[in-house]
Amino acid sequence: MSNGGFAARLHALRTGAGLSQEELAQAAGMSVRALSDLERGRSRGPQRRTVQALATALGLDGPAAAELEHTASLGRPRPRPRTRPCSEAGPAARPEAPPVPHHPLQLPRDLGDFTARGFALNRLRALAEHLDPAHPPVVVVSGQPGLGKTAFAVHAAHALTPHFPHGQYAIDLRGMDPRPTPPRDALARLLRALGAAGNAIPTTTEDRSGLLRSLLRDRRILLLLDNAADENQVRPLLSGHSPSLTLITSRNALAGLEAVHRPELALLRREEAVELLTRVIGAERVSRESQAARDLADLCGNLPLAVRIAAQRLAARPGEHLAKLVTQLAESTTRLDTLQAGSLQVRAAFALSYRQLPPPTRTVFRRAALAAGPDFSPQSAALLAGLPLRQAATCAQDLIDAGLLQPHPTADRYRFHDLLRLFAAEQLAEEDGPEHTAGAQNRADLWTLHRATAAAQLFDTAPHPDTSPTPDPDPATAPADHEQARVWLEAEKAQWLAALGRAQARGLHQQVIDTAEAMHWFSDRTSHWEAWAQVFQWAVDSARALGSRRDEAVHLNYLAWAYNMCLYDHTAALTCAQAALVAACESADQLQIGWALGYAAGALHRLGRTDESIAWLREAADHLGQQTGAESRLAELTALNSLGQQLRQTGRAQEALAIHRRSEAICHTGVPGKPRELIGLYLAVTRQHIGNDLAALNRWNEAEHLLRYALTHFQAAQMPAWSEPARLDLGIVLLHLNRHHEAHTVLTTAHEALVRLNNPRSSEAADHLRQVHLNGDIAPDARQSPPWA
Repeated sequence: MSNGGFAARLHALRTGAGLSQEELAQAAGMSVRALSDLERGRSRGPQRRTVQALATALGLDGPAAAELEHTASLGRPRPRPRTRPCSEAGPAARPEAPPVPHHPLQLPRDLGDFTARGFALNRLRALAEHLDPAHPPVVVVSGQPGLGKTAFAVHAAHALTPHFPHGQYAIDLRGMDPRPTPPRDALARLLRALGAAGNAIPTTTEDRSGLLRSLLRDRRILLLLDNAADENQVRPLLSGHSPSLTLITSRNALAGLEAVHRPELALLRREEAVELLTRVIGAERVSRESQAARDLADLCGNLPLAVRIAAQRLAARPGEHLAKLVTQLAESTTRLDTLQAGSLQVRAAFALSYRQLPPPTRTVFRRAALAAGPDFSPQSAALLAGLPLRQAATCAQDLIDAGLLQPHPTADRYRFHDLLRLFAAEQLAEEDGPEHTAGAQNRADLWTLHRATAAAQLFDTAPHPDTSPTPDPDPATAPADHEQARVWLEAEKAQWLAALGRAQARGLHQQVIDTAEAMHWFSDRTSHWEAWAQVFQWAVDSARALGSRRDEAVHLNYLAWAYNMCLYDHTAALTCAQAALVAACESADQLQIGWALGYAAGALHRLGRTDESIAWLREAADHLGQQTGAESRLAELTALNSLGQQLRQTGRAQEALAIHRRSEAICHTGVPGKPRELIGLYLAVTRQHIGNDLAALNRWNEAEHLLRYALTHFQAAQMPAWSEPARLDLGIVLLHLNRHHEAHTVLTTAHEALVRLNNPRSSEAADHLRQVHLNGDIAPDARQSPPWA
């Protein structure tokens, strides 16, 4: 049947719009040949979707589009009436409705409560709107289990339906099954759905792939390949030259698939997770327990599957409070048990991916649950799994491709999603057992502590001649200098801290003392770490367990420093310093007696007991001045600098200046056996104090030069805990010199850094910034934290 009325009408509308057949065909997403057949009346009345696409491309309004559709319907074939046999037909017998065209690979049901993913959907929409048949787009949606890959792809396919009037086809490739669907079988299903007769389907995969490309050449279709196993499975299913779009979902990254688009599906933001919860259980329940809803999202790790399961549980129990489920989820050991609703289970989704892994990769996954902190390195993974580094790193990359680990954006490190870490810990308990787990942990701990000790010793610019440095467990990968050591110690902080605590609990007391002692100089550069109090407390406990009063005195002094400078608990610092003094006296260690006097003075000063503090500092300086040896000279320098500082702060700046000039003279003379680098740092500290003394005496120009000197040296040594207070002091001087613009820049930088360091002087920086804004006068305030305390 031809439809001359539709053909003439279509031709008139196209020419009236000033469009060529090629232009209209491109805009409507159909081939030029198909449009030509319609205009010549060779095709029967086109389907409704085709007419809608033409009407949209022609820019027709509602009535005009309806008229075109009516004209097209006149040319569509009418089914013959089917009547019942005469014996059965009654007076009410009517012809049956015409069958609705269909195929067996229809899209799955879309979710009415689908939430978020707007940016990724817009990217797909743009691909569909600007589709180039010469390069039909292929989109790969991958990521960790439970991220909602299939839900997103199905929702996107439904949303893009108007752009693909020739149909949408979906096929589950069963990539997680023991035997995924072979591409040959998938091709047969697709070819039949596209209208190929069974006897016309070739026998080989290659020929079937060629026939698929031929059938798709002029069809504007959307093909959803769900749950792909690997690149080889999907390559034969991709179109060649065609106005089609292919959506692929996979738990594997399919990194070897060329020229594809990869929309990034991240975890939901907290507000998006709450929105999903709201769409499932209703706004009223969520608004009644808004904080519980946010807590629930956090405990689900904002993983779409976990949030949906929690929401479905609540929807099935309309009388249950959100807070009750939050309490249940808060118990980490049973969280995965709680996250199930009927057939939906987070654990099952994870297990499906885990079972696909080869044994060594499963071992890396399980054992990585033992790693401390938010992320871990390939070396930690190798140590815990008992594998060579290269093999462990390859396994970790496979876990990333499978969505079971997340890579760090810049460093060669990995992290778990919270729920995946719980799943890994479950597999560890089930498959490895306590003995193997303890062995893996101990092996990794000892290696980590030896590396940490060797790395920290690089910062000891005054090593003792009677001790040899700890050898690194792997010299080929060992940090070679300060910068490499700093990077490793900071990146692996959680690992070596946890290892140190376990070593103390296991009774490896000398190892604990050796590691803590090695950390002494490094701790000066990172005094903003609150963990130092724990490190030195473990060392004190180990020294007591070994009965070493000298080691106890040493680490009690370090602990007093940590309480003063890291935790700002000055009462505890005073207690530790007094205990250190007793232990030092009992062990007749004159150096530790001097340090204990100084640390106690620092605590007294911060407790407001200034006169006592100054008296203790004088005693410390006198005591150390009577001792011989390089270590005593360094301790004397610290005592003098702190004494001068406190004298300045009590209004005795001239006396303070004399004390600090005495320190400067010691630095210029040098300390036998100590490297120039170390003495240079002491000189920088001393000149910072002299600069502040001069500022207190209103000698601002002289002060500026000295403070810049100190700041430069601290920055070069990468010691932010020292450089940022010096920067604040410089900003104060610049403010007094009425260089307000420069002062504002310096003070702003200092304030931001001091806040990051949790340094109490950040409030002082904020006060001076306000002074800059007001352009008012300020009172001289040159407080400076002493390097001892």
